[in-house]
Amino acid sequence: MTYESILYEVDQHVALLTLNRPERLNAWNTHMAAEIGSALAAAQADDEVRAVVLTGAGRAFCAGQDLSEGEDTFADSPDANPHEQGTPATMPWDVSKPVVAAINGHAVGVGLTFPLTCDIRFVAEDAKLQFAFVRRGIAPELGSTKLLSRMVGLQVASDLLMSGRFFSGVEAADIGLAARAVPSDEVLDTALGWAIDVAANTAPVSVAVTKNMMWENLLPEIKDTFRKELRLIPWLGSQPDAAEGVMHFMEKRPPSWSGSVLTDMPDLDM
Repeated sequence: MTYESILYEVDQHVALLTLNRPERLNAWNTHMAAEIGSALAAAQADDEVRAVVLTGAGRAFCAGQDLSEGEDTFADSPDANPHEQGTPATMPWDVSKPVVAAINGHAVGVGLTFPLTCDIRFVAEDAKLQFAFVRRGIAPELGSTKLLSRMVGLQVASDLLMSGRFFSGVEAADIGLAARAVPSDEVLDTALGWAIDVAANTAPVSVAVTKNMMWENLLPEIKDTFRKELRLIPWLGSQPDAAEGVMHFMEKRPPSWSGSVLTDMPDLDM
Protein backbone atom coordinates (compact mmCIF):
# COMPACT_ATOMS: atom_id res chain seq x y z
CA MET A 1 0.00 0.00 0.00
CA THR A 2 1.14 3.54 -0.77
CA TYR A 3 0.95 6.04 2.09
CA GLU A 4 1.22 9.84 2.10
CA SER A 5 2.04 10.66 5.73
CA ILE A 6 4.00 7.59 6.78
CA LEU A 7 6.51 5.08 5.39
CA TYR A 8 6.08 1.33 5.90
CA GLU A 9 8.57 -1.41 5.13
CA VAL A 10 9.32 -4.92 6.37
CA ASP A 11 12.82 -6.37 6.74
CA GLN A 12 14.09 -9.30 8.82
CA HIS A 13 10.54 -9.92 10.09
CA VAL A 14 10.37 -6.37 11.52
CA ALA A 15 7.90 -3.78 10.22
CA LEU A 16 9.30 -0.23 10.35
CA LEU A 17 6.61 2.47 10.44
CA THR A 18 7.99 6.00 10.03
CA LEU A 19 5.96 9.16 10.61
CA ASN A 20 6.85 11.08 7.48
CA ARG A 21 5.93 14.76 7.68
CA PRO A 22 9.38 16.08 8.58
CA GLU A 23 8.59 19.57 7.27
CA ARG A 24 5.92 19.76 10.01
CA LEU A 25 8.03 17.89 12.59
CA ASN A 26 5.68 14.94 11.94
CA ALA A 27 2.73 16.83 13.44
CA TRP A 28 -0.30 14.59 13.96
CA ASN A 29 -3.52 14.90 11.97
CA THR A 30 -6.46 12.63 11.20
CA HIS A 31 -4.95 11.51 7.87
CA MET A 32 -1.73 10.41 9.52
CA ALA A 33 -3.71 8.65 12.26
CA ALA A 34 -5.72 6.74 9.66
CA GLU A 35 -2.56 5.64 7.87
CA ILE A 36 -0.92 4.55 11.13
CA GLY A 37 -3.99 2.46 11.92
CA SER A 38 -3.89 0.91 8.44
CA ALA A 39 -0.18 0.06 8.72
CA LEU A 40 -0.60 -1.48 12.18
CA ALA A 41 -3.51 -3.57 10.86
CA ALA A 42 -1.27 -4.72 7.97
CA ALA A 43 1.45 -5.72 10.44
CA GLN A 44 -1.08 -7.63 12.53
CA ALA A 45 -2.36 -9.50 9.47
CA ASP A 46 1.11 -10.44 8.17
CA ASP A 47 2.50 -13.59 9.75
CA GLU A 48 5.95 -12.65 8.43
CA VAL A 49 5.96 -9.61 10.73
CA ARG A 50 7.05 -10.54 14.24
CA ALA A 51 7.74 -7.06 15.67
CA VAL A 52 6.94 -3.45 14.78
CA VAL A 53 9.10 -0.34 15.27
CA LEU A 54 7.65 3.19 15.13
CA THR A 55 9.88 6.22 14.54
CA GLY A 56 9.85 9.70 12.99
CA ALA A 57 11.52 11.12 9.89
CA GLY A 58 13.90 14.03 10.40
CA ARG A 59 14.83 15.57 13.73
CA ALA A 60 11.56 15.03 15.62
CA PHE A 61 9.48 12.02 16.50
CA CYS A 62 6.19 13.95 16.56
CA ALA A 63 5.60 17.57 17.57
CA GLY A 64 2.02 16.82 18.63
CA GLN A 65 -1.26 17.87 17.11
CA ASP A 66 -1.03 19.88 13.89
CA LEU A 67 -2.03 23.41 14.96
CA SER A 68 -2.63 24.73 11.46
CA GLU A 69 -6.33 25.27 12.23
CA GLY A 70 -5.39 27.80 14.89
CA GLU A 71 -7.94 28.43 17.61
CA ASP A 72 -10.25 25.75 16.14
CA THR A 73 -7.60 23.02 16.42
CA PHE A 74 -9.32 21.17 19.27
CA ALA A 75 -12.92 22.14 18.50
CA ASP A 76 -14.11 18.62 17.63
CA SER A 77 -17.74 17.61 17.75
CA PRO A 78 -18.65 15.70 20.95
CA ASP A 79 -20.53 13.29 18.65
CA ALA A 80 -17.47 12.49 16.51
CA ASN A 81 -16.21 8.92 16.63
CA PRO A 82 -12.66 8.20 17.85
CA HIS A 83 -11.24 7.98 14.32
CA GLU A 84 -12.72 11.34 13.34
CA GLN A 85 -10.95 12.73 16.40
CA GLY A 86 -7.61 11.35 15.23
CA THR A 87 -7.36 7.95 16.95
CA PRO A 88 -5.94 5.16 14.76
CA ALA A 89 -8.44 2.37 14.08
CA THR A 90 -5.79 -0.17 15.09
CA MET A 91 -3.72 0.70 18.15
CA PRO A 92 -0.39 -0.81 19.22
CA TRP A 93 -2.16 -2.76 21.97
CA ASP A 94 -4.32 -4.40 19.27
CA VAL A 95 -1.24 -5.90 17.58
CA SER A 96 -0.30 -9.34 18.93
CA LYS A 97 3.40 -8.62 18.36
CA PRO A 98 5.78 -6.31 20.22
CA VAL A 99 5.41 -2.68 19.14
CA VAL A 100 8.48 -0.57 19.89
CA ALA A 101 8.62 3.24 19.87
CA ALA A 102 11.96 4.67 18.71
CA ILE A 103 11.55 8.27 19.92
CA ASN A 104 14.34 9.78 17.84
CA GLY A 105 13.68 13.42 18.75
CA HIS A 106 11.16 15.83 20.24
CA ALA A 107 7.81 14.30 21.23
CA VAL A 108 4.96 16.51 22.44
CA GLY A 109 1.29 15.85 23.23
CA VAL A 110 -0.02 12.97 21.17
CA GLY A 111 3.55 12.51 19.99
CA LEU A 112 4.24 11.25 23.50
CA THR A 113 0.93 9.68 24.54
CA PHE A 114 0.90 7.46 21.43
CA PRO A 115 4.26 5.87 22.32
CA LEU A 116 2.80 5.10 25.77
CA THR A 117 0.46 2.66 24.02
CA CYS A 118 3.47 0.72 22.69
CA ASP A 119 5.15 -2.11 24.58
CA ILE A 120 8.61 -0.56 24.95
CA ARG A 121 10.21 2.80 24.26
CA PHE A 122 13.77 3.87 23.39
CA VAL A 123 14.41 7.62 23.39
CA ALA A 124 17.04 10.15 22.35
CA GLU A 125 18.90 11.51 25.36
CA ASP A 126 18.43 15.12 24.22
CA ALA A 127 14.80 14.76 23.09
CA LYS A 128 12.42 17.38 24.49
CA LEU A 129 9.32 15.61 25.76
CA GLN A 130 6.11 17.24 26.95
CA PHE A 131 2.56 16.28 27.87
CA ALA A 132 1.47 19.76 26.80
CA PHE A 133 -2.32 19.31 27.09
CA VAL A 134 -3.02 21.50 30.14
CA ARG A 135 -0.95 24.26 28.51
CA ARG A 136 -3.30 24.09 25.50
CA GLY A 137 -6.54 24.15 27.51
CA ILE A 138 -7.42 20.49 26.96
CA ALA A 139 -6.78 17.16 28.73
CA PRO A 140 -4.51 14.18 28.01
CA GLU A 141 -5.87 11.53 25.64
CA LEU A 142 -5.27 7.89 24.55
CA GLY A 143 -5.75 6.68 28.11
CA SER A 144 -2.49 8.34 29.12
CA THR A 145 -3.75 9.37 32.57
CA LYS A 146 -4.00 5.66 33.39
CA LEU A 147 -1.05 4.38 31.36
CA LEU A 148 1.48 6.89 32.67
CA SER A 149 0.36 6.41 36.27
CA ARG A 150 0.92 2.65 35.90
CA MET A 151 4.36 3.17 34.36
CA VAL A 152 5.89 5.80 36.61
CA GLY A 153 3.59 6.05 39.65
CA LEU A 154 0.92 8.58 40.56
CA GLN A 155 3.22 11.31 41.89
CA VAL A 156 5.54 11.40 38.87
CA ALA A 157 2.58 11.17 36.48
CA SER A 158 0.91 14.06 38.32
CA ASP A 159 4.06 16.14 37.94
CA LEU A 160 4.27 15.55 34.19
CA LEU A 161 0.56 15.66 33.30
CA MET A 162 -0.62 18.47 35.58
CA SER A 163 2.32 20.79 34.87
CA GLY A 164 2.78 20.03 31.18
CA ARG A 165 6.49 20.81 31.65
CA PHE A 166 9.29 19.77 29.33
CA PHE A 167 11.55 16.90 30.35
CA SER A 168 14.43 15.13 28.63
CA GLY A 169 14.93 11.67 27.24
CA VAL A 170 17.40 11.02 30.04
CA GLU A 171 14.73 11.81 32.64
CA ALA A 172 12.24 9.63 30.74
CA ALA A 173 14.56 6.66 31.15
CA ASP A 174 15.33 7.52 34.79
CA ILE A 175 11.62 7.46 35.74
CA GLY A 176 10.82 4.32 33.75
CA LEU A 177 8.85 5.91 30.92
CA ALA A 178 11.51 4.68 28.48
CA ALA A 179 13.58 1.51 28.62
CA ARG A 180 16.74 3.34 27.63
CA ALA A 181 17.98 6.78 26.57
CA VAL A 182 20.73 6.80 23.94
CA PRO A 183 22.31 9.39 21.60
CA SER A 184 19.81 10.49 18.98
CA ASP A 185 21.67 8.87 16.11
CA GLU A 186 21.52 5.50 17.89
CA VAL A 187 17.82 5.41 18.77
CA LEU A 188 16.52 3.67 15.66
CA ASP A 189 19.37 1.15 15.56
CA THR A 190 18.79 0.36 19.24
CA ALA A 191 15.07 -0.20 18.70
CA LEU A 192 15.62 -2.24 15.54
CA GLY A 193 18.27 -4.32 17.30
CA TRP A 194 15.80 -5.17 20.07
CA ALA A 195 13.05 -5.98 17.55
CA ILE A 196 15.29 -8.09 15.28
CA ASP A 197 16.48 -10.11 18.28
CA VAL A 198 12.87 -10.78 19.32
CA ALA A 199 11.86 -11.62 15.74
CA ALA A 200 14.73 -14.12 15.35
CA ASN A 201 14.89 -15.74 18.77
CA THR A 202 11.42 -15.83 20.31
CA ALA A 203 8.39 -17.97 19.49
CA PRO A 204 5.72 -15.70 18.00
CA VAL A 205 2.79 -17.42 19.70
CA SER A 206 4.56 -17.32 23.06
CA VAL A 207 5.19 -13.60 22.62
CA ALA A 208 1.57 -12.98 21.60
CA VAL A 209 0.25 -14.85 24.65
CA THR A 210 2.65 -12.96 26.93
CA LYS A 211 1.59 -9.60 25.49
CA ASN A 212 -2.08 -10.49 25.85
CA MET A 213 -1.64 -11.39 29.53
CA MET A 214 0.27 -8.17 30.21
CA TRP A 215 -2.41 -5.95 28.66
CA GLU A 216 -5.63 -7.85 29.48
CA ASN A 217 -6.21 -6.38 32.95
CA LEU A 218 -5.22 -2.86 31.92
CA LEU A 219 -7.19 -2.52 28.67
CA PRO A 220 -10.72 -2.52 30.19
CA GLU A 221 -9.69 0.39 32.41
CA ILE A 222 -8.03 2.18 29.49
CA LYS A 223 -11.12 1.75 27.31
CA ASP A 224 -13.35 3.14 30.07
CA THR A 225 -11.03 6.15 30.19
CA PHE A 226 -11.20 6.37 26.37
CA ARG A 227 -14.98 6.67 26.50
CA LYS A 228 -14.75 9.49 29.03
CA GLU A 229 -12.08 11.25 26.95
CA LEU A 230 -14.28 11.10 23.84
CA ARG A 231 -16.85 13.18 25.69
CA LEU A 232 -14.67 15.49 27.79
CA ILE A 233 -11.87 16.41 25.38
CA PRO A 234 -14.21 17.70 22.61
CA TRP A 235 -16.07 19.66 25.30
CA LEU A 236 -12.80 21.20 26.51
CA GLY A 237 -11.80 21.81 22.89
CA SER A 238 -14.88 23.97 22.36
CA GLN A 239 -14.15 26.22 25.38
CA PRO A 240 -12.35 29.59 25.18
CA ASP A 241 -9.32 28.23 27.02
CA ALA A 242 -8.61 25.71 24.24
CA ALA A 243 -8.53 28.52 21.68
CA GLU A 244 -6.32 30.55 24.03
CA GLY A 245 -4.07 27.53 24.60
CA VAL A 246 -3.27 27.34 20.89
CA MET A 247 -3.10 31.07 20.19
CA HIS A 248 -0.81 32.03 23.08
CA PHE A 249 1.57 29.29 21.96
CA MET A 250 1.52 30.38 18.32
CA GLU A 251 1.81 34.06 19.25
CA LYS A 252 4.60 33.32 21.77
CA ARG A 253 2.99 35.20 24.65
CA PRO A 254 1.83 34.33 28.18
CA PRO A 255 -1.63 32.71 28.32
CA SER A 256 -4.74 34.47 29.59
CA TRP A 257 -7.12 31.79 30.85
CA SER A 258 -10.81 32.55 31.46
CA GLY A 259 -12.29 29.24 32.67
CA SER A 260 -13.44 28.88 36.29
CA VAL A 261 -13.33 25.60 38.23
CA LEU A 262 -16.27 26.90 40.28
CA THR A 263 -18.63 27.70 37.40
CA ASP A 264 -17.35 26.12 34.18
CA MET A 265 -16.76 22.46 35.00
CA PRO A 266 -18.35 19.74 32.84
CA ASP A 267 -20.25 16.81 34.39
CA LEU A 268 -17.43 14.33 35.05
CA ASP A 269 -19.78 11.48 35.96
CA MET A 270 -21.74 11.22 32.70
